[in-house]
Amino acid sequence: MLRKDSWQINLTGTDTNQKARWEKRYLEGRTAWDRGQPSPALALGLVEMPAPPARVLIPACGRGYEIAELARRGYDVTGVDFSPSAVADLKRLLDTQQLEACIVAYDLFDWEANEPFDVIYEQTALCALEPSRWPDYAERLYRWIQPGGILIGAFMQTHREGGPPWHCSLATVESLFPETRWEWPTRRDQTISHPSGLKELSIYLKRKK
Repeated sequence: MLRKDSWQINLTGTDTNQKARWEKRYLEGRTAWDRGQPSPALALGLVEMPAPPARVLIPACGRGYEIAELARRGYDVTGVDFSPSAVADLKRLLDTQQLEACIVAYDLFDWEANEPFDVIYEQTALCALEPSRWPDYAERLYRWIQPGGILIGAFMQTHREGGPPWHCSLATVESLFPETRWEWPTRRDQTISHPSGLKELSIYLKRKK
C-alpha cells in the first residue's frame, strides 16, 4: 500500500561549481531536457526489467518523474541528484502522490551504493558530464549493478561539438560498455525523440556474470 509519509530524503553532499551551474538552471527554468512526465525510454525499458519489487537506481534523477512511475508500480527506487531544487521538487511530487522512494542529494562521484541494484535507469546523465569523466562514470555503473542486472540507457545524439548535452555516439557507448562486460541486444540503433528536437539512442544492456 502507498503511504502518505513514504518519501525519504538524505541531504548530504558537497558544493561544487558544477552543482551551482545546474542548480542555477533549475532555478531559472532553463531545463529543456525536462519533459514534465516519464521518458518514453522508461516504457521501452519496462519490458526488459524484472518484476517489482526489484531495486532500481536512477542517477542524476532530476525532478524524478520516472521515480514516481516506478514507485507507483511497486519498485524499490533510489534516486541520486546534487541539485537541491530538483530534489525538493521530487520530494513534493512523491509526497503529493503518496509514493515511497529513497532520494539522496549527493554528487554521483562522491556517492556509493550500499549494495548493487537489479536495474539502473541511465537517462542521459552521462551526456551531461564532461566526456573526460565518462570512463569513471561507466565504471561506477558497472559497480552499482549486480551480475545479470539490466542497464537501461538513453544517450543524446546531438551530432555537434560541445555540450552539455554532449554527443555520445554508438561507437562511444560500445567502448564504454564493452561486450566483455555487457550483453548487447541485436538491435543497436533504436532512438526516441527528445523535447529539444534531438534524438536519444536507447540501449538495454545486461551485466555479464
